[in-house]
Amino acid sequence: MQLYSTNNKAFKVDLKQAVMNSLPPDNGLYMPTELPLLDPNFIKNLADYSFADLSFIVAQHLIGTSITKAALETIVHEAINFAAPVVELNEHLGVLELFHGPSLAFKDFGARFMARIMGHYNTDEEKELVILVATSGDTGGAVAAGFLGTPRIKVVILYPSGKVSPLQEKQLTTLGKNIEAIEVNGTFDDCQALVKQAFLDKELNKSIRLSSANSINIARLIPQSFYYFEAWKQFHRAGESLSFIVPSGNFGNLTAGLLAKKMGLPINHMVAATNANDIVPSYLQTGSYKPKTSVSTISNAMDVGNPSNFSRMMDLYGSTWNIVTEEVKGYSYSDEATRIAMKEIYKQFNYVMDPHGAIGYLAAKEYRLKHKSTKAVILETAHPSKFLEEVEEALNTKITIPERLAELSQRKKIASYIDVDYGVFNDFLVNRFSK
Repeated sequence: MQLYSTNNKAFKVDLKQAVMNSLPPDNGLYMPTELPLLDPNFIKNLADYSFADLSFIVAQHLIGTSITKAALETIVHEAINFAAPVVELNEHLGVLELFHGPSLAFKDFGARFMARIMGHYNTDEEKELVILVATSGDTGGAVAAGFLGTPRIKVVILYPSGKVSPLQEKQLTTLGKNIEAIEVNGTFDDCQALVKQAFLDKELNKSIRLSSANSINIARLIPQSFYYFEAWKQFHRAGESLSFIVPSGNFGNLTAGLLAKKMGLPINHMVAATNANDIVPSYLQTGSYKPKTSVSTISNAMDVGNPSNFSRMMDLYGSTWNIVTEEVKGYSYSDEATRIAMKEIYKQFNYVMDPHGAIGYLAAKEYRLKHKSTKAVILETAHPSKFLEEVEEALNTKITIPERLAELSQRKKIASYIDVDYGVFNDFLVNRFSK
């Protein structure tokens, strides 16, 4: 597998370099030089495969001989060892539950796959690897769970102070071992900017081996394509068209769906559902991309003002606005609309959705006004208990917290606190990890 930089298609690396270095030196993002078409018979007969088995076939087509078949099969089956069921709300609308992994969020798929890929490539390296990750909520918990106890790999998670839910914060700050948390006095975009600056700091990278676990890393993106095939297997019927409604922040999840479509999965539309941070829906309406400072919402994992994966979306379609708008639709909603949607879903379907999924529900309703013949699958990206206060207040009912999340609430938070200052962050890394 060869990959190029979105800023320079002539700059190419192999999979190991792309995964372990995360970012190209020109600050682009890595993309595969080829997206092979899957055999139409494979798509037609998806029902014949388990989730892990179909994931392995998709991964093998993408990755090729960069990892041996036996090693890749082990990686995939260890990472994809929990379900992604589609719950049918009605004949036209399904919910793909992506919260059945260790951290109760969709990021578990990418984090677990990436941890094993990195562990595979790291066995022959002398220096330990330091993973840097910025999180607006769920990424950090998934990465912490995915890499916990991995030999010779340390993880540093940056998160915005006061802008993640209490239980999300406990997932980042209570595990210990090889996981460290940094609480940043700023936004997610500030956290992401600090991480990117560290990767581009040549002096720092001479003394510390750095990589990323954000969706800027291609190893996070690849496994996120798997569950689109799994959802298609469960909810598609012959002769029907199917679209996916994706609650979106950094747009890695939606981009993974576009990869699945490019590989032959016959998706009608990918639909971006955002909160007040509506940069991509605004672009789809106007053709003008205008990043801005993110604002805080109750769907905090989507509080992103400059989505990293936008450049990958544009790369897939040659930065041509009219083509992108044919493939991708976009809608945005307020916190108040989100709360009303959570109540409506609970009353109409007796189904509890988190705020992110509720925004997906609103987008699905609006989308189907113009696309009545198209079935839609909403990606429910996190368990509603991770947003306990908001969900219980909206529904006026108690939500059961899964045991693996509930037990974290009793643990002590341990985190360093810094302002948005690259010099301070650099000093932290040098003092902790430079030898």
